[in-house]
Amino acid sequence: MNRKDDRPLADICLLLEGTWPYVRGGVSSWIHQMILGLPDLTFSVMFIGGQRSAYASRRYEIPSNVLHIEEVFLEDATRPTSSRALPRKACEQQLSDLYRFLHHPDTPAPELGERLLDLMVQGHLTLDDVLRSRASWAVLSSGYRQYCSAPSFVNYFWTLRSMQSPLLMLAEASRRMPPARVLHAISTGYAGILGSMLKKRWGCAYLLSEHGIYTKERKIDLAQASWLAESPEHALNGSLEAGTGYLRELWIRFFERIGQLTYHSADTIVALYDGNRQRQIQDGADPARTQVIPNGIDLAQWTAAFNARAPGIAPVVGLIGRVVPIKDVKTFLRAMRGVISVMPQVEGWIVGPEEEDPEYASECRSLTASLGLDGKVRFLGFQRIQDILPQLGLMVLTSISEAQPLVILEAWAAGTPVVSSDVGSCRELIEGGSAEDRDLGCGGTVVAIADPQATSTAILGLLRNPQRWQDAQTSGQLRVNRYYSQALMLRRYRDLYHAAMGAC
Repeated sequence: MNRKDDRPLADICLLLEGTWPYVRGGVSSWIHQMILGLPDLTFSVMFIGGQRSAYASRRYEIPSNVLHIEEVFLEDATRPTSSRALPRKACEQQLSDLYRFLHHPDTPAPELGERLLDLMVQGHLTLDDVLRSRASWAVLSSGYRQYCSAPSFVNYFWTLRSMQSPLLMLAEASRRMPPARVLHAISTGYAGILGSMLKKRWGCAYLLSEHGIYTKERKIDLAQASWLAESPEHALNGSLEAGTGYLRELWIRFFERIGQLTYHSADTIVALYDGNRQRQIQDGADPARTQVIPNGIDLAQWTAAFNARAPGIAPVVGLIGRVVPIKDVKTFLRAMRGVISVMPQVEGWIVGPEEEDPEYASECRSLTASLGLDGKVRFLGFQRIQDILPQLGLMVLTSISEAQPLVILEAWAAGTPVVSSDVGSCRELIEGGSAEDRDLGCGGTVVAIADPQATSTAILGLLRNPQRWQDAQTSGQLRVNRYYSQALMLRRYRDLYHAAMGAC
């Protein structure tokens, strides 16, 4: 790697989209855990956000082994440039190739994506080319006439510009980032494609790890998106079949294509469990470069939480997570209506930040009132989870999409059985994966997605049966101690990092 930058060379460059250090919980907690757990390594960070105003303050103290943080915000990509110079004569063929790769219905060859990456990284295809050139206008207009009949030209124009411009802006931002020995993107999407660009720029090893499958989660988001200039046509089931509006198809295709390009670029591709590894392969990852590394938690930090638990089964059911649609808080609320009708002494706690989607949070509070749950269901906002879990009789997860939720492992470490929707690895976690794992028993109950009645029945089945509850508590503790320790996870990542640094 040729260096002209005199800033300290970090071991690992983390590429993060909408997470640490501005958002608490979930993937952000995992990132912080990794940085603190590997003090012998140094890190730099490229943070990618959407709207700058959504990331006003950092939620984590920056550890001393983080040498540099660079930030880029996608909302800046389509703002007018300050340059008064006339745009250069962009090559129409290059812009046509960009359109074909990102938007054309026919699947493009991976070589086309690689060629486009080279052009962007080398500065031969720029943000000004997309925003200000006649060639860009010609290609876009031709694409509209050839492929698009549903939306207005204005909607089509701004949709494509919203897709293309951030990629060129990221290519420009990559020039500001001080080099590192190894790249590690925590998702595909914008972070993943930036990793593909930086790999070409730095010539270093590139590691991709996914907690959830980014393209799948974007499809779920798009199924309910109200900002698109067309009506959502499908329920929140993660499926967008024939009949989906044209603009939604364009967005899905965009995220699929940059995801495929990221899989093609990454040297090592990590999933949290084999189901997600198979999905990565289905979406274009080379099986030979995929592997599974489960999450893990610091068990020693949970001893005090477990010891703080009062005897018996606390009449409190908690949902711990962000108040956003993908967590399906409304199913939890409807399930609590059924629980409290049978056991009036039970309370429901919703523990998590509400600022990410204020409109959805408001809808959840309104639903609480309409179900007659005021005073029985409490919105507690962000809390220290070690203080909350020992107070719960059950932890409930009603998400419509997850990978391998840390909160299930944390609940078990605090002695709290779990009721979870059948998403991601949750069934494998709760019921066991291997035959040896299954012999430990169930750490709770798995129910169908978006099924308040089944969720209510499962909650009551554990709260009203002390022996079942005790068995689930014991099984969960045995499982998290045997298979999901932080020490095991950190050792695996340390080995990956050192192998990647040795390959440079």
